[in-house]
Amino acid sequence: MAKKKGNAEDQDVMRVTDHLKELRNRIVVVVVAFFASIIIAFNYSQGIVDYLISIASDMGYVFVYLSPSELFMQYIKVAVIAGIVIIVPVIFYEVWAFIRPGLKSNENFIVFISMVMGLSFFVLGALFALFVVIPFMLQFYFNINQTSEIMASISVENYVSFLMTNFLCFGAIFELPVVTTLLTQLGLIRYEWLVKLRKLVIVIIFILAAIITPPDVISQMLCAVPMCLLFELSLQISRVIGVRKKKRRAAEEE
Repeated sequence: MAKKKGNAEDQDVMRVTDHLKELRNRIVVVVVAFFASIIIAFNYSQGIVDYLISIASDMGYVFVYLSPSELFMQYIKVAVIAGIVIIVPVIFYEVWAFIRPGLKSNENFIVFISMVMGLSFFVLGALFALFVVIPFMLQFYFNINQTSEIMASISVENYVSFLMTNFLCFGAIFELPVVTTLLTQLGLIRYEWLVKLRKLVIVIIFILAAIITPPDVISQMLCAVPMCLLFELSLQISRVIGVRKKKRRAAEEE
């Protein structure tokens, strides 16, 4: 008996060691891919920064950098952020491949689809901010500043940080359907709960839109309406998942 127990313990240790080795190998892949993506992105970082600046400069904004290294540091910042964006699919794949053996077939599918859709919706949110929200915000601020006699010279660092913050905010907002789908599938939220909270959520959405956008109706609507539509989409996704779960339980009880 002692020998069998010892063999079982050795096998457990071997399994843990194998898992740690696999985890190390996957982390190494991600790190190598990250640095490679930064090097690739840095070659295009100046073009990216020039394009982002052109969005505002075409409206009449004037940009300056306040220290010798500021502009170069923005190239590095953009290269790092672009590198992260590039390797996100690699990270998702490595995480999914690592946890896949411990998941059931349906859980495996849910996790994989959630990762793919999460990335897709985040990119959609960032693109929505770039092509819709940010031009309106910049135009609003520019028109307001025209009433002042103070000449505006915008720091490149502050401008890039402003853009990245908006990309992150709207990318996170567009994750709402994906998060709702995952939480509903895991049984942490229900369609009925979301319906009861609908009015409160809509009020919170408009408050958030008023905080993160300029104080004009158009910008607030550009932010609030997509958020409300995404919430309604989340409701319908939660409803469909709830109906499927009820049918599955009914079939199992028969």
